[in-house]
Amino acid sequence: MEMKLKKLWLSLIVVLSTITTSALGDFGGLLVKGFYKESCPLAEEIVKHNVEVAVLRDPRMAASLLRLQFHDCFVLGCDASVLLDTHGDMLSEKQATPNINSLRGFEVIDYIKYLLEEACPLTVSCSDIIAMAARDSVFLRGGPWWEVLLGRRDSLKASFAGANQYIPAPNSSLDSLIINFKQQGLNIQDLIALSGAHTIGKARCLSFKQRIIQPNMEQTFYVDEFKRHNTFRRVLRSQCKDSSRDNELSPLDIKTSAYFDNHYFINLLEGKGLLISDNVLVSEDHEGEVFGKVWEYAVDQDLFFVDFVESMLKLGNINVLTGIEGEIRENCRFINV
Repeated sequence: MEMKLKKLWLSLIVVLSTITTSALGDFGGLLVKGFYKESCPLAEEIVKHNVEVAVLRDPRMAASLLRLQFHDCFVLGCDASVLLDTHGDMLSEKQATPNINSLRGFEVIDYIKYLLEEACPLTVSCSDIIAMAARDSVFLRGGPWWEVLLGRRDSLKASFAGANQYIPAPNSSLDSLIINFKQQGLNIQDLIALSGAHTIGKARCLSFKQRIIQPNMEQTFYVDEFKRHNTFRRVLRSQCKDSSRDNELSPLDIKTSAYFDNHYFINLLEGKGLLISDNVLVSEDHEGEVFGKVWEYAVDQDLFFVDFVESMLKLGNINVLTGIEGEIRENCRFINV
């Protein structure tokens, strides 16, 4: 009975999101369900099919496309500014420290945009493609599905400085993460739920090297008499011996890296989060609020899915351009001439 109620609640969240979680732009535009129903009826199907093909070819691409939405929305808002290449005096966000040689999936978005331009010229925005691709990536890896509200438009600029300033670093403290998310209109629960995106994907040694060379970085909820988290660190240290291996990859979720599930939170309780910014959710939570939510997600995957969907809807509504703001780019890499 309890399981049925949780699934019913998840369905209710999805339904309510299509009714009440609309985002008003400055000029009165709306993000809505079925925005392209008349203007480009196959838009969502085109995105879904090509994300599926991309993930089948490269399973890691699911995490990359999900990450692309985070890195887009945290800079200027969900406006596809992250897709713009350097042009003239405008320096691309792709060159910023959190993104360079790290952020992926641009070619997948490019190809989807090409197909959509063939089917419905200057109709579907690059920012909406990012949002749909993120949702489909999560679902393809076994995670929840949700109705993406659509109608975003694309920015006319990028912010290299913003990408360096607002995208959380992998060695962030808990306090800095809370402040960073608050700047985006996201609360502590959003921070914890969205951190669960690290249940899929991989990170470079460069991103977690500090975690394996500094002592006392872990805190678990039990006495670790078998020194399991120390063993975990030794494994990571052997993989990332020196700077020549900075680009070596390790799974963010050591147990089920190919599946979107709640094992990320179980790993945190065992001291096996890969990044410092993962482990601080339990090691620096002196009030217990964050730790308590991590525990809830670790024992209740359905609850995690419900909260993750709600937080993804909030993320996707950050500073969106709608109505007559921005433009619909013909090519996601460049502003229209």
